[in-house]
Amino acid sequence: MAGAAGGLRLPYRTGDAKLADDDYKAAADDLCCEVRAIKAVTSVEAPRGAYDEFGRPTILFERHLFHRFTAGRHDRFAPDISNANRGGYGKYAAQYDKLQRAYQLDATAALRAASWGAFQILGDNYAQAGFGTVDLFVTAMCQSIQQQLRAFVAFIKFSATLTQAIQNRNWATFARVYNGPAYKDNRYDTNLQGAYDAATP
Repeated sequence: MAGAAGGLRLPYRTGDAKLADDDYKAAADDLCCEVRAIKAVTSVEAPRGAYDEFGRPTILFERHLFHRFTAGRHDRFAPDISNANRGGYGKYAAQYDKLQRAYQLDATAALRAASWGAFQILGDNYAQAGFGTVDLFVTAMCQSIQQQLRAFVAFIKFSATLTQAIQNRNWATFARVYNGPAYKDNRYDTNLQGAYDAATP
């Protein structure tokens, strides 16, 4: 995916940007959960949608993960994209600029340090989502929302805890495993419950 001067050049989207009812139903049947549960996750994780206005997957760049994956060697000169402290996300529109800069420093670490698409699956979890490399994972995230959904189903099925949590609508457990131990800081569990309550069957 390297473009000119080592920059990131994403594949074009070749499929849909929105899920159809049949997509939700097939995924819910596969996970033995409610359609509303999957809709709740998409609503909380990517309220702006799966893709931005340029057709790129919605992302969030995690500077503390890029720091971890690169042993902090870029912290001094690029603390906004490589930092031991989580946060510092900045504006939604700034995420791809951060990713591009990180990609030029360490391509694989940069892709692993971003969360992608409608379900905001972290690039570092590419294997759990069913892909052999992070590049293949990112390519699929770019291609269609159906690919994003397939990755989500694989990721959930990889973890018995996540599978049971989404089946039982145990949002605290789901948020703890899916979003990390700091999930309460962003009220992920209560937001998921609210999104589930508001979702259509």
